[in-house]
Amino acid sequence: MNIQIMGTRKNRNTQKAERWFKERGIPYQIRLLNEKGISPRELDAVLAKYPAEDILDTQSKSYTRKGLAYMEFDAREEILEEPLLLKMPIVRNGSNVTVGVADDVWKNWVENT
Repeated sequence: MNIQIMGTRKNRNTQKAERWFKERGIPYQIRLLNEKGISPRELDAVLAKYPAEDILDTQSKSYTRKGLAYMEFDAREEILEEPLLLKMPIVRNGSNVTVGVADDVWKNWVENT
């Protein structure tokens, strides 16, 4: 199992994901979106599983600051420019991906390894 958690240290849901894997002794890598961002290829992998509306955090400060609620925009372009628009955490396990806290899915990953 190759777990990668993408989020920020201050995000509560990212902290929950880290705690979930740590409590079960499952090794993971953390990728800080505020430092490294997300690559176009990684974003495309997420968008292959989830529509853009489901991965945009409409409650985020970045979303409000940019005034995106009142604009038409290309979600992919905006996310690549400002990764903090993403709902967090994004958890990847190979080709599998979840957005937000999805401990039921993570549990299935653990049981099926």
